[in-house]
Amino acid sequence: MLYSIYMNEPNIDPKLLKPYDPKETENRIYKIWEESGFFNPDICIEKGVTDKDAETFSMVLPPPNVTGTLHLGHAATLTIEDIMTRFARMQGKRTLWLPGTDHAAIATQSKVEKILEKEEGKRKTDLGREEFLKRVEKFAQESHDTIVTQSKKMGASLDWSREAYTLDDKRNFAVRTAFKKMYDDGLIYRGHRIVNWDPKGQTVISDDEIVYKEEKTKFYYLKYGPFIIGTARPETKFGDKYVVMHPNDKRYKEYKDGQTINLEWINGPITATIIKDESIDMEFGTGVMTITPWHSNVDFEIAERHHLDKEQIIDKYGKLLPIAGEFSGIKIKDAREKIIVKLESKGLVDKIEDYVHNIATAERSEAFIEPQIMNQWFINVNKPIKDRENKSLKELMLEAVQNKGINIIPDRFEKVYYNWIENLHDWCISRQIWYGHRIPVWYKEKEIYCDIEEPKETGWEQDSDTLDTWFSSGLWTFSTLGWPDLNSSDFKKYHPTNMLETGYDILFFWIARMILMSTYLLGVVPFKNVYLHGLVRDAQGRKMSKSLGNSLDPIDLAQKYGTDAVRMSLIIGTGPGNDTKMSEDKIRAYKNYANKLWNITRFILSNTENIKYIEKFENYVEREKILIEERDNIIKDITKEMEEYKFYLVGEKIYHYTWSRLADIIIEESKDILQNGSEEDKNSRAEFLLDTLTKILKVLHPFMPFVTEEIWSILHIDNKKLLMVEKWPE
Repeated sequence: MLYSIYMNEPNIDPKLLKPYDPKETENRIYKIWEESGFFNPDICIEKGVTDKDAETFSMVLPPPNVTGTLHLGHAATLTIEDIMTRFARMQGKRTLWLPGTDHAAIATQSKVEKILEKEEGKRKTDLGREEFLKRVEKFAQESHDTIVTQSKKMGASLDWSREAYTLDDKRNFAVRTAFKKMYDDGLIYRGHRIVNWDPKGQTVISDDEIVYKEEKTKFYYLKYGPFIIGTARPETKFGDKYVVMHPNDKRYKEYKDGQTINLEWINGPITATIIKDESIDMEFGTGVMTITPWHSNVDFEIAERHHLDKEQIIDKYGKLLPIAGEFSGIKIKDAREKIIVKLESKGLVDKIEDYVHNIATAERSEAFIEPQIMNQWFINVNKPIKDRENKSLKELMLEAVQNKGINIIPDRFEKVYYNWIENLHDWCISRQIWYGHRIPVWYKEKEIYCDIEEPKETGWEQDSDTLDTWFSSGLWTFSTLGWPDLNSSDFKKYHPTNMLETGYDILFFWIARMILMSTYLLGVVPFKNVYLHGLVRDAQGRKMSKSLGNSLDPIDLAQKYGTDAVRMSLIIGTGPGNDTKMSEDKIRAYKNYANKLWNITRFILSNTENIKYIEKFENYVEREKILIEERDNIIKDITKEMEEYKFYLVGEKIYHYTWSRLADIIIEESKDILQNGSEEDKNSRAEFLLDTLTKILKVLHPFMPFVTEEIWSILHIDNKKLLMVEKWPE
């Protein structure tokens, strides 16, 4: 349907006489959207803008951590997902985009501990568990409020009536329900395995909470009997009594598996055992190595395969144990050179080289990670599950993608996903911190009790550990929709969700765990599509960080240039799975584009206000028919690319058509037609310009929602209907 400017409005809206002002517009527009209720699919149906039998589109927001404020990566997530949501809503789909935040156990607790120490000179133990948790919850609530405000500033059309939190009562019930079922099925167990231990934070941490930092150090070649072994960590070698080589290495064919040899070592003579293992890289170094199973993941796996002894060398605080003899009680870093001096005195150092390598550190405490074998809670990823045709969690996770139940965009990440799953180890889910979901297990003497609710009898003591944050966020797609209540209307309508959009850097840590939880607990995939976006980098392609001074605050940028400009700069030029470069120059260019659109609107309305139109105009002259065909073909391509998630191409096409084609050529040509043309030519061109403007506003709305909604209101096209619920042009 084509619309007209009414004859009783001889003057254009006064707003158009001024430059476009995002500061004056954006908060007002967002309030109108919120008050309309159209973020809620139920309200859309109730008010007749969506059919009750319409196709469903659902998606959950990756919950940002309640540790502070949003960064440009979050802004990219919000922008991409809002584009998907607004497009689906304008297509007439029953559209749900569900918001929430993550308690982010270690990250949030660590933040509060640092604040407590800096401002009050206290530790959490000075307050006690209960009082400390009150402090954490207050901090988390303040962070949550900031994040919600910032999300709204980015124009996110989230259904705030359904907002969830990973640590709220409903999610806590879901977590306990999942834990209980996994425990009863024998998938959750407590046992001694190697884990990432943070000696400063005094907790196990996940791989995702490790930051690798480049370290310049020494690499030592040591004489171990008849062999030369290489190591950067001589402080771990006190318990090394196994020397490992590849069974096909001809250099060592005289040595047999299980053979013992006597040799002189750090603290005296020892007996070492030869181990032949195919995991050894014959091309690396001398092709022979000793192993420290207690303090190396690789060495632990070798020891497990061959049923070897494992001996602890370093304690939980990063100090050497009595096995180190005279070095006992010394911090490992301080002991290193002293150990080398002793080895040199015994003639056991072959040579020393300079060495640069990446060392694992804890993201929050910045301490060096010390792998340790500890008694922790794990999920067994290899055990057959009766309810799932005796398939293991690992097999369920592989099949979900292999059978095309889940489509990963871009598809090159499928191979990365398979490789990670195939090498997946049992998942350590316990953390030695106070903030988070407490493990629902209680002890009384030798008895163990696991249930959703705590035992009614007295004398039971709950496990002091909390669950890994990824456990609760792994339930996110369905715990937010009402699970474990399978009769929840939201669960029935919206699960599995259509889309999961997030950064490629958490493909394993979050996406894989959601697939694990959903395929095990529900027997279905959690989502049908996964869209992976890249990292947001600076103009030189560097990762943004405070230390480099190159961080850009999305909210500050939105205040300066307008949210629409920030959104466009995050989309154009960046395909799925690719990193994007950001600079203020790029954002400024799209601020100019918003102004251009504003000026186009002013020209069209001011130059057509005295032309009489009918609502549905069909008498176009031939010149307009050619222009309409060109425009409609572009819209057809845009619609196809939107459905293929090629938002970077769509944004670029709209931008170039609006600026280079409509503004620079068509409008320039129109000036003479509207002034000197025949009545038929004037009507034809005026109707085309107005119709084209309305269509541009519609296809541009998911990308630049504020300026398009403001112009739509100025057009007086329909006072009762917002652009956000207009139908996508066909």
